[in-house]
Amino acid sequence: MRVLVATAVPAERDAVARAFTGAEVVAVGVGPALAAASTATALTTAALRGAPYGLVVSAGIGGGFLPGAPLGSLVVADEITVADLGADTPAGFVPVTELGFGTVTHRPPESLVREVTAATGAPAGTVLTVSTVTGTAARAAELRTRHPRALAEAMEGFGVAEAAAAHGTPVLEIRAVSNPVGPRDRAAWRIGEALAALAEGFGKLAPVLESWKQV
Repeated sequence: MRVLVATAVPAERDAVARAFTGAEVVAVGVGPALAAASTATALTTAALRGAPYGLVVSAGIGGGFLPGAPLGSLVVADEITVADLGADTPAGFVPVTELGFGTVTHRPPESLVREVTAATGAPAGTVLTVSTVTGTAARAAELRTRHPRALAEAMEGFGVAEAAAAHGTPVLEIRAVSNPVGPRDRAAWRIGEALAALAEGFGKLAPVLESWKQV
C-alpha cells in the first residue's frame, strides 16, 4: 500500500523520511488551508498516474495538553478536530456543525489507531487543529473545557483530513509534543526532542502503516 505522509515543514519531513523510507513524505505547508490544498494536489496527481495512495498520515510536532501529553511524547489521533471553525457568540463558541453545515471532526480507522498505539505505546485521543496557536492559559483552559479528550494541538491535521476525505482515502494523525499548550514560552520548547521522538515513532510504525488494510 502506498502511504503519503504530510508534514508542515521540511524539518518534520526529513525526520520522518529518515525513519520511514517506504513512504512519500511531503512538506505541505503551515496551516489547514495550505495543508489541504497541497495534500489534495498530491492525492490527485497520484490518482491520475494510476498509483493512488491507500493511506494519508498527517505528522509533525505540536503542543501537548499536560499531563496527558508531556514534552517529547508521541500522541495518536482517534479524532482529528478543528477547534476554531464556527462562530463566536455572547454565549461562547459555536462549532460550524451547530450552525447547520460543514464538519469539524474526522475519525481515523479504529483498527489502524489500535495497531499504531500498540506499536508505539502512544496514547490515543483528540488532536485539535487550530489556525492560531494557543498562547495563554485562558485559551488552553477553554479548549480543554470544549474538548476534554484533547491530547495535542497543531495546525494541519484537519486540512489534511479534509483532502483525504474528498478522495475517499483513510487518514491518520500523529504528533510529537514540542511544547505545552498554554502561555507562550519559546524557552520551554523542545523541538529537537520532539523531532527525535517523531522519527523514533515512525521507525516503529513503518511495518504497521505499510501492511495495514482497511476492512
